[in-house]
Amino acid sequence: MDYVLLAVGILMLLKGACWLVKGASALAARLGVSKLAIGLTVVSLGTTLPELMISLFATARARGDVVFGNIIGSCTANILLILGLGALLTKLKVKFSTTWKEIPFAFLAALVLFVFYQRRLLDPGAGSDVLGRSDGIILLLFFAVFLYYVFELARKSGGGFFQQPVEERSGFSTMILLIAGGAGLYLGGEWTVVGAVGIAESLGLGEFLISATVVALGTSLPEFFTAVVAIKRGDVDLAVGNVLGSNVLNIFWILGLSSLISPLSFPAYIAPDLFFLLTATFLLFLFMFTSKKHELDKWEGVLFLAGYCIYIAYVILRG
Repeated sequence: MDYVLLAVGILMLLKGACWLVKGASALAARLGVSKLAIGLTVVSLGTTLPELMISLFATARARGDVVFGNIIGSCTANILLILGLGALLTKLKVKFSTTWKEIPFAFLAALVLFVFYQRRLLDPGAGSDVLGRSDGIILLLFFAVFLYYVFELARKSGGGFFQQPVEERSGFSTMILLIAGGAGLYLGGEWTVVGAVGIAESLGLGEFLISATVVALGTSLPEFFTAVVAIKRGDVDLAVGNVLGSNVLNIFWILGLSSLISPLSFPAYIAPDLFFLLTATFLLFLFMFTSKKHELDKWEGVLFLAGYCIYIAYVILRG
């Protein structure tokens, strides 16, 4: 039953996020909100809704390993797996601003989380092994800065990729989508957490393992499909930007909000996971200057995929 709950829960999260984004976009359009604002808020945040709901339910159940496993696992999969596969499809050529602003912002997010964790080595006192409410406020402030940067970037470029098409819907259809999306996210979040914890307990595995692998891969599907569609359309920078933006939101928004609701205890063993994420993000920045500038080549994509396989193998062997 736990396997069924996990599978159905992830499916409900994905469908719920899709329905809610469509409903919220239609509602915003009916209220006269611009397509640019809809793209920057509803659509951009919509791909991280599965991770958000899992984190909120896991936080409410005091399952810190599930929260950190899902966030770190998703961020690592976004860079190594999604961009690695994307580089095999085509050369990922990105804009100057992506190289010098968005990649460093994603690195900063991982670095801030790593510093919060390593604080326990410098300050072994009470609370040093917890991501507390004050830390959550700091993360949310970084999130606010990132949102300001995105809005300014879109304003200066005239909207660009953020001019999202919005379907016209009746008031009744919009209401049904909002209700169905909210219900899907609620049930999907609860069932995914219950299923993941149940599987971990029945197999004698760590909750971090299940969350960083199966759950993280499931919740990364929106970013994966968005990247594939963008690459097929030739919008390579959108694919890379979506992945980087998702990583920033996962750490600054989701972890910030979760720790603000209730302090989260760091798993004692996640230093290698955080270091792996930092290394992957730094390599992405470094690869922008090998061969042709601001491109991720196929051989670099192969290295990313190999790195992801190594990470998954390490997490499984660790248990």
